[in-house]
Amino acid sequence: MDDKEKCNQNRKLFRDIVVDIKREIVPVNEKIDKIKEVEEQEQLPEEVVEVLEKKEKFRERLKDKSKRNVQRLIYGRTLIIILLLLIQFFLLFSMVFWLKEYSTVIYAAFELVALITVVVVMNRHENPMFKLAWIILILAMPVFGAALYLFVQNQFGFKVITWRVKILSMECKPYLKQKRETKEILKKRNPHVAGTANYISYSSGHPVYDHTVATYFPLGEDKFKQLLVELSNAKKFIFMEYFIIKDGIMWDSVLEILKKKVKEGVEVRVMYDGLCTFTDVPANYPKVLRKYGIQTKVYGAIKPVLSTVQNNRDHRKIAVIDGRVAFTGGVNLADEYINEHKRFGHWKDTAVMLQGEAVRSFTLMFLTMWNIDEKRQEKYEKYLLPAKAFQNIPSDGFVMPYGDCPFDDFYVAKHIYLDILNTANRYVHIMTPYLILDNETIEALCYAARRGVDVKIILPHIPDKKYAFWLAKSYQEELLAGGVKIYEYTPGFVHAKVMVADDNMAVIGSSNLDFRSFYLHYECGVYLYENSEILKVEEDVERTLKKCQEVLEGDWKQEKWYVQLLGKLLRLVAPLM
Repeated sequence: MDDKEKCNQNRKLFRDIVVDIKREIVPVNEKIDKIKEVEEQEQLPEEVVEVLEKKEKFRERLKDKSKRNVQRLIYGRTLIIILLLLIQFFLLFSMVFWLKEYSTVIYAAFELVALITVVVVMNRHENPMFKLAWIILILAMPVFGAALYLFVQNQFGFKVITWRVKILSMECKPYLKQKRETKEILKKRNPHVAGTANYISYSSGHPVYDHTVATYFPLGEDKFKQLLVELSNAKKFIFMEYFIIKDGIMWDSVLEILKKKVKEGVEVRVMYDGLCTFTDVPANYPKVLRKYGIQTKVYGAIKPVLSTVQNNRDHRKIAVIDGRVAFTGGVNLADEYINEHKRFGHWKDTAVMLQGEAVRSFTLMFLTMWNIDEKRQEKYEKYLLPAKAFQNIPSDGFVMPYGDCPFDDFYVAKHIYLDILNTANRYVHIMTPYLILDNETIEALCYAARRGVDVKIILPHIPDKKYAFWLAKSYQEELLAGGVKIYEYTPGFVHAKVMVADDNMAVIGSSNLDFRSFYLHYECGVYLYENSEILKVEEDVERTLKKCQEVLEGDWKQEKWYVQLLGKLLRLVAPLM
Protein backbone atom coordinates (compact mmCIF):
# COMPACT_ATOMS: atom_id res chain seq x y z
CA MET A 1 0.00 0.00 0.00
CA ASP A 2 1.53 3.34 -1.07
CA ASP A 3 1.51 6.51 1.06
CA LYS A 4 -1.25 8.16 -0.98
CA GLU A 5 -3.61 5.20 -0.57
CA LYS A 6 -2.81 5.02 3.16
CA CYS A 7 -3.49 8.73 3.54
CA ASN A 8 -6.86 8.37 1.80
CA GLN A 9 -7.81 5.51 4.11
CA ASN A 10 -6.91 7.57 7.17
CA ARG A 11 -8.97 10.51 5.91
CA LYS A 12 -11.94 8.19 5.36
CA LEU A 13 -11.47 6.88 8.92
CA PHE A 14 -11.39 10.44 10.28
CA ARG A 15 -14.54 11.33 8.35
CA ASP A 16 -16.42 8.28 9.69
CA ILE A 17 -15.27 9.04 13.24
CA VAL A 18 -16.45 12.65 12.98
CA VAL A 19 -19.90 11.49 11.82
CA ASP A 20 -20.13 8.94 14.65
CA ILE A 21 -18.96 11.38 17.31
CA LYS A 22 -21.44 14.01 16.17
CA ARG A 23 -24.22 11.48 16.57
CA GLU A 24 -23.20 10.62 20.11
CA ILE A 25 -22.74 12.70 23.22
CA VAL A 26 -19.88 10.70 24.73
CA PRO A 27 -17.21 9.40 22.32
CA VAL A 28 -16.94 5.62 22.24
CA ASN A 29 -13.61 4.33 23.58
CA GLU A 30 -12.98 2.11 20.57
CA LYS A 31 -13.17 5.11 18.23
CA ILE A 32 -10.73 7.06 20.39
CA ASP A 33 -8.32 4.10 20.22
CA LYS A 34 -8.53 4.07 16.43
CA ILE A 35 -7.71 7.77 16.35
CA LYS A 36 -4.66 7.21 18.54
CA GLU A 37 -3.43 4.47 16.21
CA VAL A 38 -3.34 6.77 13.20
CA GLU A 39 -2.42 9.87 15.17
CA GLU A 40 1.10 8.53 15.51
CA GLN A 41 1.39 8.38 11.73
CA GLU A 42 0.09 11.82 10.78
CA GLN A 43 -1.44 14.92 12.35
CA LEU A 44 -5.19 14.91 12.97
CA PRO A 45 -7.29 17.17 10.70
CA GLU A 46 -8.52 20.34 12.40
CA GLU A 47 -12.17 19.26 12.00
CA VAL A 48 -11.52 16.08 14.01
CA VAL A 49 -9.61 17.95 16.72
CA GLU A 50 -12.36 20.56 17.04
CA VAL A 51 -15.15 17.97 17.31
CA LEU A 52 -13.16 15.87 19.81
CA GLU A 53 -12.42 18.87 22.01
CA LYS A 54 -16.07 19.93 22.07
CA LYS A 55 -17.29 16.43 22.89
CA GLU A 56 -14.62 15.85 25.52
CA LYS A 57 -15.52 19.13 27.22
CA PHE A 58 -19.17 18.13 27.15
CA ARG A 59 -18.34 14.71 28.62
CA GLU A 60 -16.37 16.34 31.44
CA ARG A 61 -19.29 18.69 31.98
CA LEU A 62 -21.64 15.73 32.29
CA LYS A 63 -19.29 14.02 34.76
CA ASP A 64 -19.01 17.18 36.86
CA LYS A 65 -22.77 17.59 36.79
CA SER A 66 -23.28 13.96 37.89
CA LYS A 67 -20.90 14.51 40.80
CA ARG A 68 -22.73 17.69 41.76
CA ASN A 69 -26.06 15.88 41.63
CA VAL A 70 -24.78 13.13 43.90
CA GLN A 71 -23.30 15.67 46.31
CA ARG A 72 -26.54 17.64 46.24
CA LEU A 73 -28.47 14.48 47.06
CA ILE A 74 -26.17 13.50 49.95
CA TYR A 75 -25.47 16.90 51.48
CA GLY A 76 -28.33 19.05 50.23
CA ARG A 77 -31.94 19.65 51.15
CA THR A 78 -33.18 16.71 49.03
CA LEU A 79 -31.87 14.07 51.45
CA ILE A 80 -33.10 16.08 54.43
CA ILE A 81 -36.60 16.28 52.93
CA ILE A 82 -36.67 12.54 52.19
CA LEU A 83 -35.49 11.68 55.72
CA LEU A 84 -38.05 13.99 57.35
CA LEU A 85 -40.87 12.53 55.26
CA LEU A 86 -39.80 9.00 56.18
CA ILE A 87 -39.63 9.93 59.86
CA GLN A 88 -43.18 11.34 59.74
CA PHE A 89 -44.46 8.25 57.95
CA PHE A 90 -42.68 6.00 60.48
CA LEU A 91 -44.18 7.91 63.41
CA LEU A 92 -47.68 7.56 61.95
CA PHE A 93 -47.09 3.84 61.41
CA SER A 94 -45.57 3.36 64.90
CA MET A 95 -48.39 5.22 66.62
CA VAL A 96 -50.97 2.87 65.13
CA PHE A 97 -49.14 -0.27 66.29
CA TRP A 98 -48.44 1.25 69.70
CA LEU A 99 -52.19 1.59 70.13
CA LYS A 100 -52.61 -2.06 69.20
CA GLU A 101 -50.04 -3.12 71.79
CA TYR A 102 -51.15 -0.99 74.75
CA SER A 103 -54.83 -0.21 74.31
CA THR A 104 -57.15 -2.98 73.17
CA VAL A 105 -60.22 -0.76 73.44
CA ILE A 106 -58.74 2.00 71.32
CA TYR A 107 -57.48 -0.51 68.78
CA ALA A 108 -60.92 -2.12 68.58
CA ALA A 109 -62.41 1.31 68.01
CA PHE A 110 -59.97 1.87 65.16
CA GLU A 111 -60.98 -1.46 63.60
CA LEU A 112 -64.60 -0.30 63.70
CA VAL A 113 -63.46 2.93 62.06
CA ALA A 114 -61.68 0.82 59.42
CA LEU A 115 -64.90 -1.04 58.65
CA ILE A 116 -66.81 2.24 58.37
CA THR A 117 -63.99 3.62 56.18
CA VAL A 118 -64.40 0.72 53.73
CA VAL A 119 -68.11 1.58 53.42
CA VAL A 120 -67.22 5.25 52.87
CA VAL A 121 -64.64 4.33 50.22
CA MET A 122 -67.14 2.15 48.36
CA ASN A 123 -69.62 5.03 48.18
CA ARG A 124 -67.20 7.75 47.07
CA HIS A 125 -67.49 9.24 43.60
CA GLU A 126 -64.15 8.16 42.13
CA ASN A 127 -62.56 5.56 39.88
CA PRO A 128 -63.17 1.96 41.08
CA MET A 129 -59.44 1.22 40.76
CA PHE A 130 -58.67 3.85 43.42
CA LYS A 131 -61.37 2.36 45.64
CA LEU A 132 -59.93 -1.11 45.20
CA ALA A 133 -56.38 0.04 46.08
CA TRP A 134 -57.61 1.68 49.28
CA ILE A 135 -59.79 -1.27 50.30
CA ILE A 136 -56.89 -3.70 49.86
CA LEU A 137 -54.70 -1.51 52.09
CA ILE A 138 -57.40 -1.10 54.74
CA LEU A 139 -58.25 -4.81 54.83
CA ALA A 140 -54.57 -5.79 54.95
CA MET A 141 -53.75 -3.30 57.74
CA PRO A 142 -57.10 -2.13 59.16
CA VAL A 143 -55.88 0.45 61.66
CA PHE A 144 -53.00 1.89 59.67
CA GLY A 145 -54.96 1.81 56.39
CA ALA A 146 -57.95 3.62 57.91
CA ALA A 147 -55.71 6.19 59.62
CA LEU A 148 -53.82 6.84 56.38
CA TYR A 149 -57.04 7.18 54.38
CA LEU A 150 -58.51 9.67 56.87
CA PHE A 151 -55.23 11.60 56.81
CA VAL A 152 -55.20 11.75 53.00
CA GLN A 153 -58.85 12.77 52.66
CA ASN A 154 -58.59 15.62 55.15
CA GLN A 155 -55.74 17.62 53.66
CA PHE A 156 -56.20 21.34 54.26
CA GLY A 157 -53.79 22.22 51.45
CA PHE A 158 -55.88 20.26 48.94
CA LYS A 159 -59.01 22.21 49.91
CA VAL A 160 -57.19 25.55 49.69
CA ILE A 161 -55.87 24.88 46.17
CA THR A 162 -59.25 23.54 45.04
CA TRP A 163 -60.88 26.77 46.21
CA ARG A 164 -58.16 28.89 44.57
CA VAL A 165 -58.46 27.08 41.22
CA LYS A 166 -62.22 27.71 41.20
CA ILE A 167 -61.69 31.41 41.87
CA LEU A 168 -59.14 31.72 39.04
CA SER A 169 -61.39 29.80 36.65
CA MET A 170 -64.18 32.27 37.34
CA GLU A 171 -61.80 35.18 36.70
CA CYS A 172 -60.80 33.74 33.32
CA LYS A 173 -64.32 32.83 32.21
CA PRO A 174 -65.19 36.25 30.71
CA TYR A 175 -62.13 36.00 28.43
CA LEU A 176 -63.06 32.54 27.10
CA LYS A 177 -66.40 33.22 25.46
CA GLN A 178 -67.44 30.89 22.66
CA LYS A 179 -67.99 32.40 19.21
CA ARG A 180 -71.51 31.36 18.22
CA GLU A 181 -70.78 31.09 14.48
CA THR A 182 -67.82 28.72 15.09
CA LYS A 183 -69.93 26.47 17.26
CA GLU A 184 -72.78 26.41 14.74
CA ILE A 185 -70.47 25.49 11.85
CA LEU A 186 -68.96 22.62 13.87
CA LYS A 187 -72.41 21.40 14.84
CA LYS A 188 -73.41 21.20 11.16
CA ARG A 189 -70.17 19.39 10.26
CA ASN A 190 -70.31 16.86 13.10
CA PRO A 191 -72.87 17.06 15.93
CA HIS A 192 -70.94 14.54 18.03
CA VAL A 193 -67.66 16.47 17.91
CA ALA A 194 -69.66 19.63 18.69
CA GLY A 195 -70.87 17.79 21.78
CA THR A 196 -67.27 16.97 22.71
CA ALA A 197 -66.42 20.66 22.32
CA ASN A 198 -69.29 21.44 24.70
CA TYR A 199 -67.83 19.01 27.23
CA ILE A 200 -64.35 20.59 26.96
CA SER A 201 -65.85 24.04 27.45
CA TYR A 202 -67.94 22.87 30.43
CA SER A 203 -65.15 20.96 32.15
CA SER A 204 -62.02 23.02 31.44
CA GLY A 205 -63.54 26.33 30.33
CA HIS A 206 -61.96 26.53 26.87
CA PRO A 207 -63.98 27.14 23.66
CA VAL A 208 -63.48 25.74 20.18
CA TYR A 209 -61.58 28.00 17.75
CA ASP A 210 -61.37 28.20 13.97
CA HIS A 211 -58.98 31.02 12.96
CA THR A 212 -55.91 29.07 14.08
CA VAL A 213 -53.02 27.49 12.21
CA ALA A 214 -51.40 24.37 13.71
CA THR A 215 -47.87 23.11 12.97
CA TYR A 216 -46.97 19.58 14.04
CA PHE A 217 -43.40 18.67 15.04
CA PRO A 218 -42.54 14.95 14.80
CA LEU A 219 -39.34 15.37 16.86
CA GLY A 220 -38.20 17.47 19.77
CA GLU A 221 -35.38 18.83 17.62
CA ASP A 222 -37.93 20.31 15.19
CA LYS A 223 -39.86 22.01 17.97
CA PHE A 224 -36.63 23.33 19.52
CA LYS A 225 -35.54 25.06 16.29
CA GLN A 226 -38.88 26.80 15.84
CA LEU A 227 -39.11 27.70 19.52
CA LEU A 228 -35.80 29.57 19.29
CA VAL A 229 -37.09 31.48 16.24
CA GLU A 230 -40.32 32.50 17.96
CA LEU A 231 -38.58 33.46 21.21
CA SER A 232 -36.18 35.64 19.23
CA ASN A 233 -39.14 37.42 17.64
CA ALA A 234 -40.84 38.22 20.97
CA LYS A 235 -41.78 41.88 21.44
CA LYS A 236 -44.04 42.03 24.52
CA PHE A 237 -43.98 38.91 26.69
CA ILE A 238 -42.80 35.31 26.97
CA PHE A 239 -44.52 32.74 29.21
CA MET A 240 -42.89 29.33 29.76
CA GLU A 241 -44.31 26.54 31.93
CA TYR A 242 -42.47 23.20 31.88
CA PHE A 243 -42.34 20.05 33.97
CA ILE A 244 -38.57 19.78 33.54
CA ILE A 245 -35.86 22.38 33.05
CA LYS A 246 -32.34 21.02 32.99
CA ASP A 247 -28.93 22.57 32.35
CA GLY A 248 -27.61 21.73 28.88
CA ILE A 249 -27.60 22.78 25.24
CA MET A 250 -31.37 23.18 24.98
CA TRP A 251 -32.04 25.19 28.14
CA ASP A 252 -28.82 27.21 27.82
CA SER A 253 -29.85 28.25 24.30
CA VAL A 254 -33.31 29.27 25.47
CA LEU A 255 -31.92 31.08 28.52
CA GLU A 256 -29.55 33.19 26.42
CA ILE A 257 -32.49 34.44 24.35
CA LEU A 258 -34.58 35.09 27.48
CA LYS A 259 -31.79 37.19 29.03
CA LYS A 260 -31.47 39.16 25.81
CA LYS A 261 -35.22 39.74 25.62
CA VAL A 262 -35.36 41.02 29.19
CA LYS A 263 -32.79 43.66 28.26
CA GLU A 264 -35.00 44.64 25.31
CA GLY A 265 -37.92 45.26 27.69
CA VAL A 266 -39.83 42.02 27.06
CA GLU A 267 -41.65 40.61 30.10
CA VAL A 268 -40.43 37.05 30.73
CA ARG A 269 -42.03 34.59 33.13
CA VAL A 270 -40.73 31.04 33.70
CA MET A 271 -42.42 28.36 35.78
CA TYR A 272 -41.26 24.80 36.41
CA ASP A 273 -42.27 21.90 38.62
CA GLY A 274 -40.73 21.47 42.08
CA LEU A 275 -39.42 17.99 41.31
CA CYS A 276 -36.68 19.67 39.24
CA THR A 277 -34.95 20.71 42.46
CA PHE A 278 -34.12 17.08 43.25
CA THR A 279 -31.64 16.49 40.41
CA ASP A 280 -32.04 19.03 37.60
CA VAL A 281 -31.58 22.53 39.05
CA PRO A 282 -30.43 23.85 42.45
CA ALA A 283 -32.99 24.90 45.05
CA ASN A 284 -31.96 28.55 44.69
CA TYR A 285 -32.37 28.57 40.90
CA PRO A 286 -35.32 31.01 40.97
CA LYS A 287 -32.98 33.58 42.58
CA VAL A 288 -30.44 32.98 39.81
CA LEU A 289 -33.04 33.59 37.08
CA ARG A 290 -34.48 36.63 38.86
CA LYS A 291 -31.04 38.25 38.77
CA TYR A 292 -31.37 38.18 34.98
CA GLY A 293 -34.75 39.93 35.27
CA ILE A 294 -36.73 36.73 34.60
CA GLN A 295 -39.82 36.34 36.79
CA THR A 296 -39.62 32.78 38.11
CA LYS A 297 -41.83 30.41 40.05
CA VAL A 298 -41.58 26.81 41.19
CA TYR A 299 -44.86 24.95 41.37
CA GLY A 300 -45.20 22.58 44.32
CA ALA A 301 -41.75 22.95 45.82
CA ILE A 302 -41.00 19.74 47.73
CA LYS A 303 -41.28 20.32 51.47
CA PRO A 304 -40.53 18.01 54.43
CA VAL A 305 -44.23 17.70 55.32
CA LEU A 306 -46.52 14.75 54.61
CA SER A 307 -49.10 16.14 52.19
CA THR A 308 -50.98 14.63 49.26
CA VAL A 309 -50.75 17.97 47.45
CA GLN A 310 -47.11 17.15 46.73
CA ASN A 311 -48.36 14.19 44.70
CA ASN A 312 -50.03 16.56 42.22
CA ARG A 313 -47.35 17.77 39.82
CA ASP A 314 -47.41 20.39 37.06
CA HIS A 315 -46.77 18.11 34.08
CA ARG A 316 -47.66 20.71 31.44
CA LYS A 317 -45.39 21.95 28.67
CA ILE A 318 -46.46 25.42 27.54
CA ALA A 319 -44.71 28.31 25.82
CA VAL A 320 -46.62 31.46 24.80
CA ILE A 321 -45.05 34.36 22.90
CA ASP A 322 -46.85 37.73 22.64
CA GLY A 323 -50.27 36.05 22.68
CA ARG A 324 -49.80 35.13 19.01
CA VAL A 325 -47.90 31.81 19.22
CA ALA A 326 -48.20 28.87 21.62
CA PHE A 327 -46.37 25.54 21.93
CA THR A 328 -47.42 22.37 23.74
CA GLY A 329 -46.74 18.64 23.55
CA GLY A 330 -44.37 16.25 25.28
CA VAL A 331 -41.06 18.12 24.93
CA ASN A 332 -39.46 19.51 28.09
CA LEU A 333 -36.44 21.84 28.23
CA ALA A 334 -33.67 19.25 28.57
CA ASP A 335 -31.13 17.76 26.18
CA GLU A 336 -32.54 14.22 26.02
CA TYR A 337 -35.69 15.65 24.38
CA ILE A 338 -33.65 16.86 21.38
CA ASN A 339 -31.27 13.85 21.33
CA GLU A 340 -28.26 15.84 22.49
CA HIS A 341 -28.05 13.53 25.49
CA LYS A 342 -28.88 9.90 24.68
CA ARG A 343 -30.13 8.30 27.87
CA PHE A 344 -32.39 5.58 26.42
CA GLY A 345 -31.44 5.36 22.76
CA HIS A 346 -33.21 7.67 20.32
CA TRP A 347 -35.77 9.90 22.04
CA LYS A 348 -39.00 10.10 20.03
CA ASP A 349 -41.15 13.06 21.05
CA THR A 350 -43.72 15.37 19.49
CA ALA A 351 -45.09 18.89 19.85
CA VAL A 352 -47.46 21.32 18.19
CA MET A 353 -47.34 25.07 17.56
CA LEU A 354 -50.51 27.14 17.36
CA GLN A 355 -50.85 30.57 15.75
CA GLY A 356 -54.12 32.43 16.02
CA GLU A 357 -57.18 32.59 18.26
CA ALA A 358 -56.49 29.36 20.21
CA VAL A 359 -53.32 30.89 21.70
CA ARG A 360 -55.64 32.80 24.07
CA SER A 361 -56.48 29.56 25.90
CA PHE A 362 -52.84 28.68 26.53
CA THR A 363 -52.14 32.22 27.71
CA LEU A 364 -54.90 31.89 30.31
CA MET A 365 -53.81 28.36 31.27
CA PHE A 366 -50.38 29.72 32.11
CA LEU A 367 -51.72 32.72 34.03
CA THR A 368 -54.04 30.47 36.04
CA MET A 369 -51.13 28.31 37.20
CA TRP A 370 -48.95 31.35 37.83
CA ASN A 371 -51.54 32.98 40.06
CA ILE A 372 -52.43 30.01 42.28
CA ASP A 373 -50.31 31.45 45.09
CA GLU A 374 -50.64 35.12 44.11
CA LYS A 375 -52.64 37.64 46.10
CA ARG A 376 -52.64 40.46 43.56
CA GLN A 377 -55.20 40.62 40.78
CA GLU A 378 -53.81 39.63 37.37
CA LYS A 379 -54.33 42.04 34.47
CA TYR A 380 -55.46 39.47 31.93
CA GLU A 381 -56.37 41.98 29.22
CA LYS A 382 -52.72 43.02 28.98
CA TYR A 383 -51.79 39.65 27.48
CA LEU A 384 -54.82 38.89 25.28
CA LEU A 385 -55.06 39.99 21.67
CA PRO A 386 -58.47 41.00 20.26
CA ALA A 387 -60.24 38.70 17.79
CA LYS A 388 -59.64 41.19 14.93
CA ALA A 389 -55.87 40.55 15.31
CA PHE A 390 -56.43 37.10 13.77
CA GLN A 391 -58.79 38.01 10.93
CA ASN A 392 -56.09 37.35 8.34
CA ILE A 393 -55.33 33.89 9.73
CA PRO A 394 -57.24 31.32 7.66
CA SER A 395 -59.60 28.77 9.20
CA ASP A 396 -58.16 25.27 9.04
CA GLY A 397 -60.69 22.99 10.68
CA PHE A 398 -61.29 23.30 14.41
CA VAL A 399 -58.87 23.64 17.33
CA MET A 400 -59.91 22.74 20.88
CA PRO A 401 -57.31 23.47 23.59
CA TYR A 402 -57.91 21.97 27.02
CA GLY A 403 -56.39 22.00 30.47
CA ASP A 404 -56.70 19.20 33.02
CA CYS A 405 -56.62 19.88 36.75
CA PRO A 406 -56.36 17.30 39.58
CA PHE A 407 -58.48 19.45 41.90
CA ASP A 408 -61.82 19.07 40.15
CA ASP A 409 -64.12 16.19 39.22
CA PHE A 410 -63.40 16.33 35.47
CA TYR A 411 -60.92 14.00 33.80
CA VAL A 412 -60.72 15.89 30.55
CA ALA A 413 -57.81 14.14 28.81
CA LYS A 414 -59.15 10.69 29.65
CA HIS A 415 -62.66 11.49 28.41
CA ILE A 416 -61.35 12.95 25.14
CA TYR A 417 -59.34 9.75 24.55
CA LEU A 418 -62.36 7.56 25.38
CA ASP A 419 -64.57 9.66 23.12
CA ILE A 420 -62.25 9.18 20.14
CA LEU A 421 -61.97 5.44 20.82
CA ASN A 422 -65.75 5.10 20.97
CA THR A 423 -66.47 7.10 17.79
CA ALA A 424 -63.61 6.21 15.42
CA ASN A 425 -64.61 4.14 12.39
CA ARG A 426 -61.36 3.17 10.66
CA TYR A 427 -58.35 3.52 12.95
CA VAL A 428 -57.01 4.88 16.23
CA HIS A 429 -53.23 5.13 16.53
CA ILE A 430 -51.58 6.02 19.82
CA MET A 431 -48.07 6.89 20.98
CA THR A 432 -47.44 6.93 24.74
CA PRO A 433 -44.41 6.34 26.99
CA TYR A 434 -46.48 4.66 29.72
CA LEU A 435 -49.46 2.31 29.67
CA ILE A 436 -51.08 2.08 33.10
CA LEU A 437 -54.80 1.64 32.51
CA ASP A 438 -58.06 1.51 34.38
CA ASN A 439 -60.83 -0.88 33.38
CA GLU A 440 -62.75 1.77 31.43
CA THR A 441 -59.82 2.48 29.14
CA ILE A 442 -59.03 -1.23 28.63
CA GLU A 443 -62.67 -1.86 27.67
CA ALA A 444 -62.71 1.14 25.30
CA LEU A 445 -59.54 0.00 23.52
CA CYS A 446 -60.79 -3.57 23.13
CA TYR A 447 -64.32 -2.51 22.16
CA ALA A 448 -62.96 -0.32 19.38
CA ALA A 449 -60.76 -3.14 18.09
CA ARG A 450 -63.59 -5.69 18.24
CA ARG A 451 -65.87 -3.53 16.14
CA GLY A 452 -63.26 -3.44 13.39
CA VAL A 453 -61.26 -0.31 14.20
CA ASP A 454 -57.49 -0.64 13.66
CA VAL A 455 -56.19 0.15 17.17
CA LYS A 456 -52.42 0.41 17.48
CA ILE A 457 -50.33 1.51 20.45
CA ILE A 458 -46.63 2.43 20.16
CA LEU A 459 -44.59 2.06 23.37
CA PRO A 460 -40.87 2.40 24.16
CA HIS A 461 -38.52 -0.52 23.64
CA ILE A 462 -35.89 0.99 25.94
CA PRO A 463 -37.70 2.17 29.10
CA ASP A 464 -36.79 5.06 31.35
CA LYS A 465 -38.49 3.42 34.35
CA LYS A 466 -38.32 -0.36 34.46
CA TYR A 467 -41.15 -0.76 36.96
CA ALA A 468 -43.51 1.23 34.69
CA PHE A 469 -42.31 -0.84 31.70
CA TRP A 470 -43.05 -4.12 33.51
CA LEU A 471 -46.43 -2.82 34.58
CA ALA A 472 -47.26 -1.83 30.99
CA LYS A 473 -46.34 -5.34 29.84
CA SER A 474 -48.83 -6.83 32.31
CA TYR A 475 -51.68 -5.37 30.20
CA GLN A 476 -50.46 -6.97 26.96
CA GLU A 477 -52.33 -10.27 27.14
CA GLU A 478 -55.82 -8.83 27.60
CA LEU A 479 -55.26 -6.03 25.08
CA LEU A 480 -53.89 -8.38 22.42
CA ALA A 481 -56.72 -10.83 23.09
CA GLY A 482 -59.12 -7.91 22.57
CA GLY A 483 -57.67 -7.19 19.12
CA VAL A 484 -55.43 -4.25 20.05
CA LYS A 485 -52.04 -4.20 18.32
CA ILE A 486 -49.00 -3.19 20.37
CA TYR A 487 -45.59 -2.12 19.07
CA GLU A 488 -42.27 -1.18 20.67
CA TYR A 489 -40.06 1.56 19.24
CA THR A 490 -36.79 -0.36 18.81
CA PRO A 491 -34.41 2.64 18.41
CA GLY A 492 -35.14 3.81 21.93
CA PHE A 493 -37.71 5.66 24.02
CA VAL A 494 -41.10 7.03 22.93
CA HIS A 495 -42.10 10.07 24.98
CA ALA A 496 -44.74 11.32 22.52
CA LYS A 497 -48.32 11.74 23.74
CA VAL A 498 -50.37 11.46 20.57
CA MET A 499 -53.70 9.98 19.49
CA VAL A 500 -54.84 10.20 15.87
CA ALA A 501 -57.97 8.72 14.28
CA ASP A 502 -59.71 8.45 10.90
CA ASP A 503 -57.59 11.22 9.29
CA ASN A 504 -59.83 13.86 10.90
CA MET A 505 -59.17 13.71 14.67
CA ALA A 506 -55.89 14.13 16.59
CA VAL A 507 -54.79 14.97 20.12
CA ILE A 508 -51.30 16.25 20.94
CA GLY A 509 -50.49 17.17 24.52
CA SER A 510 -48.71 16.37 27.76
CA SER A 511 -50.96 13.52 29.01
CA ASN A 512 -49.66 9.96 29.14
CA LEU A 513 -51.99 6.98 29.03
CA ASP A 514 -51.72 6.40 32.77
CA PHE A 515 -53.34 7.17 36.12
CA ARG A 516 -51.01 10.02 37.04
CA SER A 517 -51.84 12.01 33.91
CA PHE A 518 -55.55 11.23 34.03
CA TYR A 519 -56.11 11.87 37.74
CA LEU A 520 -53.14 13.36 39.59
CA HIS A 521 -51.30 15.88 37.38
CA TYR A 522 -51.93 19.24 35.77
CA GLU A 523 -51.96 18.49 32.04
CA CYS A 524 -52.80 20.24 28.80
CA GLY A 525 -53.27 19.50 25.14
CA VAL A 526 -55.06 20.37 21.93
CA TYR A 527 -57.74 18.40 20.09
CA LEU A 528 -57.64 19.00 16.33
CA TYR A 529 -60.63 18.22 14.12
CA GLU A 530 -60.53 18.39 10.30
CA ASN A 531 -57.21 20.24 10.50
CA SER A 532 -54.63 19.74 7.73
CA GLU A 533 -51.89 18.79 10.21
CA ILE A 534 -53.79 15.63 11.23
CA LEU A 535 -52.55 13.84 8.11
CA LYS A 536 -48.97 14.76 9.10
CA VAL A 537 -49.55 13.25 12.53
CA GLU A 538 -50.70 9.99 10.94
CA GLU A 539 -47.75 10.04 8.49
CA ASP A 540 -45.43 10.38 11.48
CA VAL A 541 -47.10 7.41 13.19
CA GLU A 542 -46.71 5.30 10.04
CA ARG A 543 -43.02 6.22 9.76
CA THR A 544 -42.52 5.37 13.42
CA LEU A 545 -44.24 1.99 13.00
CA LYS A 546 -41.61 1.03 10.43
CA LYS A 547 -39.01 1.33 13.21
CA CYS A 548 -41.01 -0.78 15.65
CA GLN A 549 -41.29 -4.44 16.51
CA GLU A 550 -44.75 -5.89 17.08
CA VAL A 551 -45.62 -7.46 20.42
CA LEU A 552 -47.19 -10.88 19.86
CA GLU A 553 -49.51 -13.00 21.95
CA GLY A 554 -47.35 -15.22 24.13
CA ASP A 555 -44.52 -12.68 24.48
CA TRP A 556 -45.66 -11.84 28.02
CA LYS A 557 -45.38 -15.48 29.07
CA GLN A 558 -41.82 -15.53 27.73
CA GLU A 559 -40.79 -12.76 30.10
CA LYS A 560 -38.69 -13.68 33.14
CA TRP A 561 -40.75 -14.96 36.07
CA TYR A 562 -39.90 -12.03 38.31
CA VAL A 563 -40.97 -9.53 35.62
CA GLN A 564 -44.36 -11.24 35.37
CA LEU A 565 -44.70 -11.36 39.17
CA LEU A 566 -43.73 -7.73 39.68
CA GLY A 567 -45.97 -6.60 36.84
CA LYS A 568 -48.97 -8.28 38.43
CA LEU A 569 -48.13 -7.02 41.93
CA LEU A 570 -47.64 -3.48 40.68
CA ARG A 571 -51.19 -3.49 39.30
CA LEU A 572 -52.40 -3.48 42.92
CA VAL A 573 -50.90 0.00 43.36
CA ALA A 574 -51.25 1.12 39.71
CA PRO A 575 -53.59 4.02 40.62
CA LEU A 576 -50.75 5.54 42.62
CA MET A 577 -48.25 5.28 39.74
